[in-house]
Amino acid sequence: MTRQSYIFTSESVSEGHPDKLCDRISDAVLDALIAEEPEARVACETFATTNRVVIGGEIGLADQDKLTQYMESIESIARACIKDIGYEQEKFHHETVEVTNLLHEQSAHIAQGVNAAADKEEGAGDQGIMFGYATDETAQLMPAPIHYAHAILKRLAEVRKNGTEPTLRPDAKSQLSLRYENGVPVGVTQLVLSTQHSDENQSSADIRAIVEPYIREVLPDGWLTDETEWWVNPTGKFVIGGPDGDAGLTGRKIIVDTYGGAAPHGGGAFSGKDPTKVDRSAAYAARYLAKNVVAAGMAKKCTIQLSYAIGISKPLSIYADTYGTGLVDEAEIEAAVAKVMDLTPGGIRRHLALNKPIYQRTAAYGHFGREPDADGGFSWEKTDLVEALKKAI
Repeated sequence: MTRQSYIFTSESVSEGHPDKLCDRISDAVLDALIAEEPEARVACETFATTNRVVIGGEIGLADQDKLTQYMESIESIARACIKDIGYEQEKFHHETVEVTNLLHEQSAHIAQGVNAAADKEEGAGDQGIMFGYATDETAQLMPAPIHYAHAILKRLAEVRKNGTEPTLRPDAKSQLSLRYENGVPVGVTQLVLSTQHSDENQSSADIRAIVEPYIREVLPDGWLTDETEWWVNPTGKFVIGGPDGDAGLTGRKIIVDTYGGAAPHGGGAFSGKDPTKVDRSAAYAARYLAKNVVAAGMAKKCTIQLSYAIGISKPLSIYADTYGTGLVDEAEIEAAVAKVMDLTPGGIRRHLALNKPIYQRTAAYGHFGREPDADGGFSWEKTDLVEALKKAI
């Protein structure tokens, strides 16, 4: 029996967090390549530290001349990301940071398992397990702790960037502990917010005075009470931030990227990977399926697991768990999701239209729980399979 009364905590990090800055650069590299050639192969990793960004990994285009030209644009792509995030610190500035490009062509041994022959569906880019999750506790069908932890930082980034709060700086983290009663989130017991700021004379109390109105604006009415404990910049000053304060690396915030620990995660990071990599595309498909199961009223919560082997097109297994909330047997859900969607790597890419430059926007504030964009971004957040699922049961 699932617990009904408890406290659960999730955290988020801002777009200026060192790891998220690296995710952003890796996904910007991916977007630029896919914009040039939709079938581009990309596995890009970024490392950032004081005054330095290093970009490495594998990329591939069918047109070798285009690939050579593209390699010359990597540095400007990285600088544009850093500038948009807002870093103009003495030891990490978009104009002066040293950018090293170590990208190289994709391994032919990996490509031979992934690229489809004329009479064969393309295989998965790697082995692995991928999870998708949905719950009806928010309108976005996301767990409330991670949804609102993201929302706080996204709002603070907005007022930082538009000049309303000029003393805030890009690096920040949030953490929410929510109290659940009868399985429903009802209030915040603990709230942690650490944000970089510009003035060394600003105290924790000063920063709380700045951020509290925006936090109250984002959270549901009644969730913050006199019993809520606030921890705003609990160590005091936070002036040195970003890669100058702590090194960053692509793919280190996979729980922040997904469900905040409220559901399983397969272990593979998303950022910097083209959609032939099932770490990314199959995780998107699993979220899409779980969300449609919940939207169809088949369960209040649902996890979908998919598994793959490198070079093999069909998933090795499909697993559903509705945590005792299902109105439909889990085995029936497993059979239904396989009927309504082609879960080969190519099938996922076609169904969700993933061969587009839509990935840079996913690098901060979560890959899930976002509104689908008109240009195809966040297509995995649509609930257009509801009727098909109902018919398949």
